[in-house]
Amino acid sequence: MKFLDHPPRFLFFTGKGGVGKTSIACASAIELAGSGKRVLLVSTDPASNVAQVFGLAIGNAITPIPGVPGLCALEIDPQASAQAYRDRIVGPVRSVLPPAVVQGIEEQLSGACTTEIAAFDEFTALLTDSPLTSEYDHIVFDTAPTGHTIRLLQLPGAWTGFLDEGKGDASCLGPLAGLEKQRAQYKTAVDALADPVRTRLILVSRAQQATLREVARTHEELAGVGFAQQHLVVNGVLPRPEAAVDGLAASIVRREEQALALIPPSLEALPRDLIALQPFNLVGLPALRRLLEAEPERAARREERTTPLDAPGLSALVDEIAEDGHGLVMLMGKGGVGKTTLAAAVAVELARRGLPVHLTTSDPAAHLAETLPGASENLTVSRIDPRDETARYRQRVLETRGAKLDAAGRALLEEDLRSPCTEEIAVFQAFSRILREAGRKFVVMDTAPTGHTLLLLDATGAYHRDVMRQTGDKGLHIRTPMMMLQDPRQTKILLVTLAETTPVLEAASLQADLRRAGIEPWAWVINQSVAAVATRSPLLRQRAHNELREVEAVATRHAHRYAVVPLLKDEPIGAERLLELAGRALARV
Repeated sequence: MKFLDHPPRFLFFTGKGGVGKTSIACASAIELAGSGKRVLLVSTDPASNVAQVFGLAIGNAITPIPGVPGLCALEIDPQASAQAYRDRIVGPVRSVLPPAVVQGIEEQLSGACTTEIAAFDEFTALLTDSPLTSEYDHIVFDTAPTGHTIRLLQLPGAWTGFLDEGKGDASCLGPLAGLEKQRAQYKTAVDALADPVRTRLILVSRAQQATLREVARTHEELAGVGFAQQHLVVNGVLPRPEAAVDGLAASIVRREEQALALIPPSLEALPRDLIALQPFNLVGLPALRRLLEAEPERAARREERTTPLDAPGLSALVDEIAEDGHGLVMLMGKGGVGKTTLAAAVAVELARRGLPVHLTTSDPAAHLAETLPGASENLTVSRIDPRDETARYRQRVLETRGAKLDAAGRALLEEDLRSPCTEEIAVFQAFSRILREAGRKFVVMDTAPTGHTLLLLDATGAYHRDVMRQTGDKGLHIRTPMMMLQDPRQTKILLVTLAETTPVLEAASLQADLRRAGIEPWAWVINQSVAAVATRSPLLRQRAHNELREVEAVATRHAHRYAVVPLLKDEPIGAERLLELAGRALARV
């Protein structure tokens, strides 16, 4: 594998959710450790599944990996980091200041912005020559899905510039209180990220045109941050021999070869590796060690028929949703499970029935226009773009609060609005605005991958607590966005997953997080199921056989109601194919 030739100290694996970053990062860390190096594997994903891949608890402490001498792992836990950050700031003043003042500081530090800063502090500490990392030859970062990672990797420079210019006092006073001390650490992080001798970025993709286009955008944005040394890894490529025996496999191979032939020009010059689709689930040390082998494992030919899959399709869920006439439908889950496509399919089918629908996304890396090109009757499409929303929010604040300030005050306000935390406030306000539409029409929302969505919900919860604290027992009729999400008559949450071990475990973890927030998921959708179609390909049949256990787990242990959506020969792009996805009857295996 070219991306592991002469590896530098820092290796970052990034890409769209669901492309296999975690599996490849874990397999790479194992291989480096096997060569006698001391390796620290770090997950910066708020919804990390490194622990599930290795089959052990890791968490926010450096943990040795049994069976792999020299390898340790660490998951940056945003919530634990935020609590430690709050304790570090509030602890010294708790016994000095009045309780009301301390409570006010804690309120300022309760939002998602604090969570992001705290996790970011841990991340930058790993890029310095601190006692924490000095004993390791390599630090391998398994990052969050693309949009979240771009923001994380841009933050060292953003915070450095913000601190250099000075800070205001409006939106982020509490979180910013601890930043000034970190100036030198951020400068060191910027230098490390820009040094090709010390840092390599591995862009992980699938052989899909939309995914490769997104990787090209990531390549260009992170090159702008200073990542000079980049490699491309195309994961999960179906071996060509499978196409000889099966129409579905032949269609997939043809589609993948066409995507690679049309690879964006900006990626052509990058060193490239292809990793074959495997017949087994990538969980546990034996599977991870086989992932990077030069000759991938061939699936045994399965002549027997697997247990027929008898499961409801997506149309059954749409029938129930349509009965309400309006409401919020949110699709959540791990990156790469097809939330955007399924959100579009639900929206198009509702619109086809004559119902007014607003389809939107809060995913910074989603491209609804590519899934649903052209206009559809009864359907409007939008996107919560963090950059656009932040610019709009800044302009609005300057025109309202800024209009009453003198020149010095306005200058301070403008400095404050340049804080990276401003984006959190702007996106939350856009999210709240769209939620209000669900009282008179259907709003179908494609959300960002799990970790990013949980941060948005964290902001929603912080706003709710603040409103409740301020209104108290005044008898006011208040309805916050969080209350709407908690109301099953208003909101239906669809958890989207694949019939694979780690996506199902992550969806179950997300469900537990939502329940702790008082939000009950309405249904699960298992997408891109091979077990839901007939195939003669040995590799696909093995994967179909492996899926049955996960479908059973969803049906019997996790979901109140569920649907299974089959893997299609053609990509579901455009209204006609999306309608096929929403109404297609399942074939038996």
